[in-house]
Amino acid sequence: MIEYFFSQYSEYPTLDIILEIVAVVFGLLSVWYAKKDNILVFPTGLVSTSIFVYLLWKWTLWGDMMINGYYFVMSIYGWYHWTRKKDDTVEFPISKISSSEKRIAIILFIFTVAFVVSVYHYFGKFTTWYAYVDTFITGIFFVGMWLMAKRKVENWVFWIVGDVISIPLYFSKGFTFTSFQYLVFTIVAIFGYLEWKKISDSSQTELQK
Repeated sequence: MIEYFFSQYSEYPTLDIILEIVAVVFGLLSVWYAKKDNILVFPTGLVSTSIFVYLLWKWTLWGDMMINGYYFVMSIYGWYHWTRKKDDTVEFPISKISSSEKRIAIILFIFTVAFVVSVYHYFGKFTTWYAYVDTFITGIFFVGMWLMAKRKVENWVFWIVGDVISIPLYFSKGFTFTSFQYLVFTIVAIFGYLEWKKISDSSQTELQK
């Protein structure tokens, strides 16, 4: 059983294996901190995504690499956004998505998928079934990260959908550690959604009093 899951690593450089494990650990920490609405979600995320950008570049997985590069940039934006205060009060607390933000999310998804499709087509990467799945989940994750940076409850819905798809996707690519990471991500994301929704509902109740 162990050989079935990890046999592909016999051909990987030891450094790459270590880096993937480190990236996974920091990625798990980042999602856990996100669930807890803790600002440490961003520095831990920066470590994880920077390592994955390097590894995915080596593995020529362009869509995944772009996702993590985008995560890196959005983590910096989110770090700044979450720390903004007005009269000692957090300026952007956890809340639900607005109608205008829904429209932006749809546009961002369509633009992202179109861009990744063009990149894959240009480099001739549509040679496997998971290349097509890649373009779809790239759009999902781009929207999810944008909504998380804006502290929107619905970000978790996008993470859950993308994470569920990524579990078999990464396993089929031969990256078992990363596949297990997405399994844990899915579980944490479900609890994260419930926790953020509770906070948002509580805030709405307080405002209506």
